[in-house]
Amino acid sequence: MAITRQVITSLQRDGTDALGTRTVAMKIVDESIVSGSLLTVESNHFCILKSRGAVLNVYETGQYALQTPDKPLVGSVVQGFFGGSSPWVYEVIYINRSKLLVRNEGVATSAEMAEMSYVVDYYIHIDSKEEALDLITHMPFAGAVIDTKEIADYAGPAIEQAINQIIQVTKMENVNERISDVREAVKAHLTDFLKVYGIMLNDLKVLIMPRDERMRELISLQAIGLTPIEAVRYYLALRMADKGLVSAPNAAAGVPFQIGGQPTGFYPLGDEVGATR
Repeated sequence: MAITRQVITSLQRDGTDALGTRTVAMKIVDESIVSGSLLTVESNHFCILKSRGAVLNVYETGQYALQTPDKPLVGSVVQGFFGGSSPWVYEVIYINRSKLLVRNEGVATSAEMAEMSYVVDYYIHIDSKEEALDLITHMPFAGAVIDTKEIADYAGPAIEQAINQIIQVTKMENVNERISDVREAVKAHLTDFLKVYGIMLNDLKVLIMPRDERMRELISLQAIGLTPIEAVRYYLALRMADKGLVSAPNAAAGVPFQIGGQPTGFYPLGDEVGATR
């Protein structure tokens, strides 16, 4: 962000956007912002001007000459009276109105108390000046920016509650059959939760899988038509094959492994073959 010759813009010197694809809101506090300063708002931003905690104006796309309460003493005259700085400190807050991607990850438990990992990817955006005001009113700045990670931290408990309401009464092997119910529950909870902050929810994707890698492989083997016992045998055979054990096919087939040659018949033992007692 650059404030050069009292021109405020979200574009950096190399032409890139300071908000990027991860920043929801960015706050600029500078004593050089006075009446007459030029404020530039890009097409994918809103901008809010605050002073002493009060919102003075909300701007959409365009360039504006700021009209602040430092009149009739303006610009350099004000700074001259106060040693080169303005007695009023103004905050310029840029709000990103583009669609931003947010991810939440967590763990839920199935009906058997098996741990299930979930990943929720969703897009958010801020659609109007009123929603931009809701954002800065209800979500505090921990620093100079509010990013998508902070949105994920706020939304995490709402997502976890929605998922657990369904997963905790569903057997692990039946979780994927209810993925549509889970998605709708998460969408409803998350839409209501984010609305308070002026954030609109767009597309949403939910992925749920066993947290334990072995359980994921066993369920995958059952999905191709194997019985639970066969799935265990094939899983054991795959692990044995990874170790280079020649008995891996026997484990898959469920038959014993013979060391040495296989018997091909019955042979007499007696005087005629030279055997002695």
